[in-house]
Amino acid sequence: MKKTIFMLISLFALMASAQQTQPQIPQVTVSGEGKVRVKPDFVVIKLGVQNTGKEAAEVKKLNDETMDKVIKFIKAFGVPTADYQTTNVSLNKNYNYEKKTYNYVANQSLSITLKDVTKYDALMMGLVNQGINDINEVEFKSTKIEEYESTARKEAIKSAKHKAEDYAFTLGQKVGKAILISDNNSSVVPMPMLMKSSGWANMAADAPQQQTLAVGEIEVTTNVTVSFILD
Repeated sequence: MKKTIFMLISLFALMASAQQTQPQIPQVTVSGEGKVRVKPDFVVIKLGVQNTGKEAAEVKKLNDETMDKVIKFIKAFGVPTADYQTTNVSLNKNYNYEKKTYNYVANQSLSITLKDVTKYDALMMGLVNQGINDINEVEFKSTKIEEYESTARKEAIKSAKHKAEDYAFTLGQKVGKAILISDNNSSVVPMPMLMKSSGWANMAADAPQQQTLAVGEIEVTTNVTVSFILD
């Protein structure tokens, strides 16, 4: 038994010694970032209607009537059936501890994909006129996002290599093959600032042709970490 333990200790010692004497490969590890700015070609709008009242049937009826008008308007506006969908329906009973009374809150939400961003303002004004009073999110997107992400990744690699070459040149060395690439990908899609529904309602009544939102651009950002051999 003692002999076996001695042999194992000797083996581990030899392995540790071999690792310590193994020459380290000269290398440099750098990060790189690639950015691509693109114009969005469609927008996803998440909105809904909310009503509060003393009777559950009353608030549900109000919501149902509003959503019926909203859906009819969306169809008349020319949005394909596949591009809008109910995302949430809820009816909650709330208790007011100060007044010791109950009330009911009904919510119903829709997600709409608008494939012509130039019609955004007209659609939003019409929806508010139909009774929409809860605008949750507006997100501009691109149908070619994967293509732009690929371009951003290539730019990130070029950035990393250029940085490595700067370090190597200063040291009088050259950059060799890449031996490790870590993808720290992060795509950023800026969200526009939304106006409160009351503001939308006023503008819908007073200035229906006014533009209320700047589409801008989507910025696709990719980050990588690369280790290069130094020659």
